[in-house]
Amino acid sequence: MDSINQQQPEDNFKDLVGQDGIDKIKELAKAAGSCFFCTKIVSGKAFDTRPMAAEKIDDSGNFWFLSANDSHKNQELSEDPAAQLLFQGGSYSDFLSLYGYATISTDKEKIDELWDPMMKVWFTEGKDDPRITVIKFTPTEGYYWDTKHNMAVGLIKRTYGAIVGETYDDSVEGTIAP
Repeated sequence: MDSINQQQPEDNFKDLVGQDGIDKIKELAKAAGSCFFCTKIVSGKAFDTRPMAAEKIDDSGNFWFLSANDSHKNQELSEDPAAQLLFQGGSYSDFLSLYGYATISTDKEKIDELWDPMMKVWFTEGKDDPRITVIKFTPTEGYYWDTKHNMAVGLIKRTYGAIVGETYDDSVEGTIAP
């Protein structure tokens, strides 16, 4: 039986590394706005996850979050720094899964840099709240699914494919790494 990828008349695989990977990571993460931050990743067992929004993605592709030192997430990361971030920007594009490692610090300069006044909802004492920690997530590998052009082109191709009974979807996917 043919898979959908074998029925696709266009090349829809493109692996991205280095600056191309970082640029695509930033683009897809920005389109999503937030992610599921997953910890306790063990084959055959359910992982723990929670929604989070990165305060910053730096030029090396690292994600920076603010988190409470008494959170389950921080406890889990202190036991095992492996983590996975899952993003969905739209219903047909902007999907990203990143695997990597997280480190936790109390770097005051980084807290000042990342601080947003809306964070006071979680840190009631403001940016000097003693519970604030910085999580730096460094991706090591990942996979993405996106469109080659844009959603309008993708819709036209899917519509044409439906009319002629062939697979045209303007998708592109591949491994991704900074």
